[in-house]
Amino acid sequence: MKSAVLRARLMVAVAAVALAGALFFPLWRVSLTAPQYPEGLGMYIWAHTVTGVEPNDLQNINGLNHYIGMKTIVPESIPELGFMPTGIVAMSVAGLLVAAMGRRRWILVWGSVLLLSAVVGLVDFWRWEYDYGHNLDLEHAPIQVPGMSYQPPLIGSKQLLNFTATSLPATGGLLAIVSVILAVAAPLVARRDGAGSETRSMP
Repeated sequence: MKSAVLRARLMVAVAAVALAGALFFPLWRVSLTAPQYPEGLGMYIWAHTVTGVEPNDLQNINGLNHYIGMKTIVPESIPELGFMPTGIVAMSVAGLLVAAMGRRRWILVWGSVLLLSAVVGLVDFWRWEYDYGHNLDLEHAPIQVPGMSYQPPLIGSKQLLNFTATSLPATGGLLAIVSVILAVAAPLVARRDGAGSETRSMP
C-alpha cells in the first residue's frame, strides 16, 4: 500500500487514541488569583464534570461568585457534560475504524467532523462563559458594579475586579488539540498518493 496513505492511517489512529485519552484528564483549567488568595483558586473542566483544582476550590469559587450575582456552578446542570464523553468515545472508535479501512475519503470525512466538533465545542465553551459572566442576579448580589461583566477569557488572562482570571487548556485539552491537528493533517498527507498517481498516469 502506498506510503503516504499508510502515514495518514497512522496519524488517524494516533489522533483517535489521543482523543480517547482526553477522557482521563481535565480539558481546561480556569484559575483565579488575587491579593487575598495568593495561592490562587482554580477549577478543572473535564469531559464529564467540573472539579476544583484543590478540594475546596470549586466551593470557594461559587462563594465568591455569589457576591457578584453569578450562578452557582453545578456540574449536573450543564447538559454538555452529559453527552460529551459519549461523543468522544464515538469519534475515537470511528477514527480507529477509518484508520483500519484506509480510505482517503473517510480520512477526510473523519478529520472534517472532528475539526467541526472542536470548533463547536470552543464556541459552546465561550457561550457558557458568557452566560455565567453576563447573566447576573443583580437584585440579590451584595457587590454591584454598573456595566461590569465577569466573563473569563477563552484562552489567556483577564482582570476581573481585583482577580486575575486565567483560562488555558489542561492535559486533556492538549491531547484533544493534538488529535485535531493530526486529523486535519492526515487527509493532506493521504492526498499525496492521489496526486502522485495522477502525475504518473499522465502521458
